Amino acid sequence: MTLEPMLRLIAGTVVTASVLLGTLVHPAFLWMTGFVGLNLVQSAFTGWCPMMAILRKAGVREGETRPGARLAAQG
Repeated sequence: MTLEPMLRLIAGTVVTASVLLGTLVHPAFLWMTGFVGLNLVQSAFTGWCPMMAILRKAGVREGETRPGARLAAQG
């Protein structure tokens, strides 16, 4: 799995887990959902995401900008 799909997987997992925990355990877990949302907003404006930096350091490879981009360029 490449960087961007992994980032979406992590964000979706954290949001889903925090909503479930906030509903079933304690409402304070919903702060985690807010944190992820604010992080997504700031990364849209700045182009920097802390999780992407962590994933790059962990050795996750960069992917194509869109599915099939390499095939379209060769075509």
